[in-house]
Amino acid sequence: MSNRNRNLNRIRGPHSALTDFLAANNISAGQIRDDYQRRLQQAQQREEQERIANGETATVKEEDEEMVEAEDEIVAESSTAARARGRRATDDAAAAKKKAQEEKAIAKIKKSKEFAKRKAAKKLGDDDDENDDYNDEDDDFLAREMYKKAKAMPGQLDNCEICNKRFTVTPYSKTGPDGGLLCTPCGKNITKDDKSAKKPQKKPAGRKRRKLESDKLDGLASRGPKTLQQLCIEKVVTHHDELDELGDLPQPVLERLSEIFTKKRVMNSQTLPLFLRPDLDAVIIHDAAYLETEDYQQIFAVIPHIENIVLKNACQFKDENISYIVEKANNLKHLKLYAANLVSEEGWIQLIKSRGAQLESLKLQWLDQPFSDIVVFQLSVFCKNLTRLKFKLCRSLTEVAINALAEMCQLEHLSLQATADISSPCLINLIKSIGPNLRTLSLEDFSFADDEVLNQIHESCTELRKLRFTNNDNCTDAAYATLFTNWPNPPLRFVDFNSTRDIDNSNPHGPADAVGLADKGLKALMAHSGAKLETVDLASCRHISKNALHDVFDGVKQYPELREVNLSFMQNVDQLAIVGIFKSSPALKKLIAFGCFNVEDVVVPAGIVLIGIPRAQDAIEQVGEGWVSVENALGAMVQAAA
Repeated sequence: MSNRNRNLNRIRGPHSALTDFLAANNISAGQIRDDYQRRLQQAQQREEQERIANGETATVKEEDEEMVEAEDEIVAESSTAARARGRRATDDAAAAKKKAQEEKAIAKIKKSKEFAKRKAAKKLGDDDDENDDYNDEDDDFLAREMYKKAKAMPGQLDNCEICNKRFTVTPYSKTGPDGGLLCTPCGKNITKDDKSAKKPQKKPAGRKRRKLESDKLDGLASRGPKTLQQLCIEKVVTHHDELDELGDLPQPVLERLSEIFTKKRVMNSQTLPLFLRPDLDAVIIHDAAYLETEDYQQIFAVIPHIENIVLKNACQFKDENISYIVEKANNLKHLKLYAANLVSEEGWIQLIKSRGAQLESLKLQWLDQPFSDIVVFQLSVFCKNLTRLKFKLCRSLTEVAINALAEMCQLEHLSLQATADISSPCLINLIKSIGPNLRTLSLEDFSFADDEVLNQIHESCTELRKLRFTNNDNCTDAAYATLFTNWPNPPLRFVDFNSTRDIDNSNPHGPADAVGLADKGLKALMAHSGAKLETVDLASCRHISKNALHDVFDGVKQYPELREVNLSFMQNVDQLAIVGIFKSSPALKKLIAFGCFNVEDVVVPAGIVLIGIPRAQDAIEQVGEGWVSVENALGAMVQAAA
């Protein structure tokens, strides 16, 4: 048992080179030790016997000791030789491994792009020197040279290329002129030299132009330096994650900040509290896609007296938020929700029954099946104080909902964008019922509307300030002219007739009797409302002729309030029409003309933004005598036309 325990407690480990050598040559250290002990005992026995026999013990003892010493020397020499052989074997293995790694690295270098570049450059140099003996040995030499100059990894030691000082490589070590690494002092010196020699680089012209066009479309284009308020707002957005509060900023500034936060995609659960204060009465969030259901609860909890709420892309707005509005928002008057498709039909009915009596405006967009005709019917019953209503792209609404809206005679502003097929008689009934009180009428995508709808607008609507009638290919140009001829309605401020045209691709010029807004309709419109018109959108009204544009915008007729014009995708717009608009509209701020490829070089007066002309001059705003340039351009074009 004791021997077993002794064997178990013995420390074992890997064999050394000496052990392997002895085993390979059938040499056992244990056997040598046992033989030595046996010979030693035999020698002692012989010594005792001889001493007893003849008293010559000293000689035998000396001889035996010499024999033992000789055996010890043999064992020592064997051990030393074994160590030497083992060390040589280890060194040979390490060298072989290092050589294999080197060959592998060199093979990898030969496949690299840098090697190909250097090889091509070397061959080109050989061609210049009229030396064509470049071969595979040169490839090996070039690859080994690149291998020797390979950069050391961070944490390794290397010699500085400039001062040859030994230093520890870091991820921030600079590269020298010949590709080697530099120590910290030499790296700082070479960085200073680079900075002094390097010139400041300008931003690419493409990026600058794209940014300029984006600012124009957002209405941010301005001459001169930025205002202090604009600079502060940009700084706030840049460091939004470091803010604790915005302080007592006025409501317009908060709304502007909300717009920029939305555009930068940083309006989320962390930044929302910056826009919530108990003294506010409105929260306007133009993109609530990153807000959660609890965030909407927080809005009504922090602002108990809220009156105006705008939540666009409120994809996590649910029935529980409706219940919270019913419980907390006792002063709610204006509600604007986009894409709140997690609210059920019962939730909408609950909101209308509880808060419908106090609502003054309701704007809903991008709603699916839960918002149905039944909800609109409840709206017509309980919302008697509603004056502003907008339903856009509510996919479940049919003619039943349109007939229900006809009962809401108190409406002053109505905006509808259809997704279902609505007949002309249904629209005529709606306009006849609520038209006399309307100040805003917007009808989009009512493709089945015909001339009778425009005639009903002419007869029933006498207080309109804004009229939008788009995406229609049934109403004729004669009906548009009739609408504006002897119409008792005051001059309109806003007009949008985009995409009212015939859509027969086989006949791009349209039928003989023009469909959509064309020459007669445009002339009647400007004759009726030109004195007060501020915004006009005629995009894709392709049947308006060049002569009609030149006649309406001839530089003599004046439209003093006109500030924004959209003539996109009108093939008959040319330089003369553009210059005529500049001359006839002294208050013009923005002119949009995408797809007008007949417009090339235009001198744009100072203070006007021209958008969408790819071949116009790069200097969008001309500083100085802008109107003189317009007059000169107009005179030159008239003479050229004559």
